[in-house]
Order: sequence, then C-alpha cells, then structure tokens
Amino acid sequence: MPESPTSPPTSPLPGSPTNNATPPSPVSALLRATVLFAAFLALQLVLFKSLLTFPSSRFLPAPRRSNSTWANGAVDDAEECKAGLIYVYDLPPEFNHDLVAHCDRLWPWYSFCPYLSNGGLGRPAAEVPALSAVVPNASLPNWYNTDQFPLEVIVHRRLLSHRCRTIDASLATAFYVPFYAGLDVGSHLWGPNSTVADRDRAGARLLRWLRGQPFFAKSGGWDHFITLGRITWDFRRYGADGWGTNLVLMPGMENVTRLVIEGDRLDPLDVGVPYPTGFHPRRAADVRAWQEHVLSLDRRNLFGFAGAPRSGFPDDFRDVLLEECEDAGSDRCRAVDCRGTRCNDDGAAVMRLFMGSRFCLQPRGDSFTRRSLFDCMVAGAVPVLFWRRTAYDAYRWFLPRGEEGEWSVFIDRRALRVGNVSVRDVLEGYSERRVRRMRERVVEMIPRLVYGSSPDGLGDGMDDALDVALGGVLKRFRHRRWSIGHEAERPPGRLVAGAPPRRGSSKTTTPPTSNGRNGSVIGQRASRHRSTAASSAYIKTVLSEAPASRSKSLQQS
Repeated sequence: MPESPTSPPTSPLPGSPTNNATPPSPVSALLRATVLFAAFLALQLVLFKSLLTFPSSRFLPAPRRSNSTWANGAVDDAEECKAGLIYVYDLPPEFNHDLVAHCDRLWPWYSFCPYLSNGGLGRPAAEVPALSAVVPNASLPNWYNTDQFPLEVIVHRRLLSHRCRTIDASLATAFYVPFYAGLDVGSHLWGPNSTVADRDRAGARLLRWLRGQPFFAKSGGWDHFITLGRITWDFRRYGADGWGTNLVLMPGMENVTRLVIEGDRLDPLDVGVPYPTGFHPRRAADVRAWQEHVLSLDRRNLFGFAGAPRSGFPDDFRDVLLEECEDAGSDRCRAVDCRGTRCNDDGAAVMRLFMGSRFCLQPRGDSFTRRSLFDCMVAGAVPVLFWRRTAYDAYRWFLPRGEEGEWSVFIDRRALRVGNVSVRDVLEGYSERRVRRMRERVVEMIPRLVYGSSPDGLGDGMDDALDVALGGVLKRFRHRRWSIGHEAERPPGRLVAGAPPRRGSSKTTTPPTSNGRNGSVIGQRASRHRSTAASSAYIKTVLSEAPASRSKSLQQS
C-alpha cells in the first residue's frame, strides 16, 4: 500500500540531507540562543512600555509602608498630623478602578485614556511638542497635558500615599470616599441611548454600599467627604429627565462634604476647589522657579482672551469681548479662537497667550467659572472678571476675600455691553506700578491653586490646593465634633459661649494669623508695598460655613 503524502518516511532516503547533515557547532547554538533571548527581552520591553502608556485597573500607587496604624509608615513629626488622620475607603472597583480600566468608553468623541495616565495628570509636557515649546526646560518636568475633569483621580492618588492616612478607621477624623462620580456620569451624558437610570445607577449603588459601613452609619456622613470632578450642576438633576445625575440630592448625601471644581454657593457642603491646570510641581523650589519665570516675562499685550463665539447663544457675552479685543487693536489685545479642540488638545495656545498678557478676560462659560481662570493666574496674568460668582463667591478657601481689587479687576458687564465703558480704557487706567503689584499678588497665590505631583506635598512650609482643601475639611469636621459634644452636654435653650458658628449663621471664623507667605518667592522678597499684617489674613485656610445672603448674592452676581 503506497504511503500517504503526509506520512513520515519509514526510513531515510539515500543521499538525503538527513544522512549527510553534521551536528551544529556549540558556537552557532549559543549564538542562536543569544539572539532568541534578546528578541524575548525586546518583546517584554515593548509590552511593558505599552502598559505604561494607558492606565489600567492598577494605576494608583500602593501604600509605601504599612503597619497597624499608618498606611504609609509612622510619621516622624507628630505635628504634621495634629489636624487629624484620614481614612480612605477601599471601594468595590466598579466605583473607580473599573472606570479607568475602560477609559476608552468614557468620552464619545475620543479616548480619555491619555488624560488619565500618570494618576490623572496626563501625558508629560515633554511628550507634547507644542506644550514643551512654551514651558522653559527647567520647569518642563512639572508640566503635563492635564484635562479639566480628572480631579477625582488626582486626589485619590495623593490621599493613598498621604502621610496622614490611617488604616485604622477608629482613629480617623475624616473619611474619604473615592468614587469617580464625574467620570461615571460623563460617560452617560451624551450617549444616544443613555437614560436617567444609567446616570443614577452607580451613585445609588455607592450610597447603598456606604450606608452599610459602620462609621458612615454612626455619623450619618458628616465626617465624610468626596471629590466631584465636574461642576455641581452635573450632579443636581432637577426634573424627571433633566441634565446629569441626581447624586448630590440622593438620600445619604445630605451631610457629606463635597470638594467640587465649581460648587453651589448656597450649599455650604459644596466646597469650590481649583480646576486642575497643567502645572504639577514636585516641590516648593519648583514653584519658586516658576514664579520667578512668569514675573520676568516681557508681556507685550495689555489683555488677552481665550474663547470661541457661540452661535447658539443669542447676545452671548463672548461676542462683546471679542469686539472689545478687536477695537483695542492687535498691539494691545490678542485672542485665541477655541473653536473645536484647539484649546483642549495641549493647552499651549492658551498658555502662550496668558504668558504674554498683563490681564486676561474671564467671562462665564457654560457655568460661571472656566478652567481658563486658573490657567490665567498660573501664567501670572491678572484676571478680569464680569461675574462675582466666577471667583469671589466660589473659591473662598483659596482666594483672598475682601481685597479682590489687589489681585483682580471687576468690570460691570452691563455697562460694558451698552458701551458706557471699554475694557481698554479701564485697564489702561492702571499705572505700571499698580499692575506690577497686582501681578505679584497673583503669582504669590499660585501654590494654593495647583495640585503638586509628589505624594508628600510641596514641602518647605508651602501648601498646594490639596493641602488647603484637606486643612479646611479637617477643621470643619473638628468643629462639628466639638459642636455635637457640647450640644449633648448643655441644657436646652442655653447657648455655649465661644462655640464655632453653625451652618446658616451669619458669623464667620476669624482668619488665623500668619507671618509667612506660604513659602512663595514673593514672600521671600518681602514686598515693600504691603504690610505683613495685611497679607497674613489669607495665607492660612479660612473656613466659613455660612452661605452668602441670598438677596445680597443675587444683587452682586
């Protein structure tokens, strides 16, 4: 029976290579093994770099050291954590890690993954040619292509490695809930088939889980806080089929403090915190170097404006500002057209504009504040405001109150719209010396407006935005605990002398005294134009739990 073509021969054929082949030499075998091993290593390197390019479900740092109390090792100086310890909940991954793992589904127009790399800071500026051309080489390691909405990831990353984090919940003064609510609702806002139930599902599940935690049940949530990486109106749906989710209004959230990039000024549980910018310094020396740089720039433009006209909005105020810029002439004003994604892709055009301008125009956007306000101030330009709610009433823990004229300009938008004043005339009315003093004040405030990249903070006595926010949260919770204890002890109807003001009170906490300037370069230079007493009132966190008067706020908004 003939053999099948696929069957091996029963014996080697005469003269075949099998009969004549000689065994390979040891040298050639070693060479082949070396080449294969090198190829294997190269493949592993490629796979490793691809894993670093996009965030995964394990994108957050693990605790550096651990024992029974301190998640990140015992603190050498007990004074560092005298304000209190922070407990970070380990939530089910559906509330944070899974959202990042599926980052390509968060945004309908493009992948959000690059913006969530590096713990929410985004791609380093050195990898973005347009941005690296604007930032000096010495500051380049401190700059990233950061989106405006990843604050939940940034804060979670920092708190996991925070020196005052505890793994013993019974010792905690504050409890942090790392739910990425902004990423979650953002994935359901524009989908053609997204429903109200989709937008509310994760929030309802989170609160159901949280109510089962003993320390939340014990306090009712008054010593818990959360970060919201979108504006508060995305979490306050009014009506059966309105915009956003209903998270803030759900049962269980009524006592939780919310760190939100833009809050409701009438809700004392909303604490406005700065939008993330691209500047994430590693240490205080990096901040001082940047402060020196922006103060030394030759700013040839009197004012600048970054924005785009919005045809769908009749009588849009941005059109008024674009006309003001055109009327002032190109030698006094420059504008960057932000239509499309130009101002979001790398931030270089906006930063170049603000670094070349003495003033920057800051109208409202879809809400009262735009990230552009903080980009402007980090660039060392003086913001020009047209709504008090853009800054003065929105970021009370971060921006000095009562002396707004020292670091900003306010122009009545109604007078500007009807032509009674012009931006050019108002700004040219400031002397060069006055403008310099205002710019110095803005630059002095930079540390409190940015989120550092080091888990240990900026150091050297300098607080960044997260330090300020945590200081305010811990102070608020200590006051509440003090009030609860005294209310339980005192007889009915009797007031306790010296008790901290309660929410709804018209009194505010007196700003603490300080003899420094948050370690900034301006403080080191000891400006002759302002006394230490005048500058000290807004260096430390100022906590006011009383909302502004509704009637007064409406008149000034």
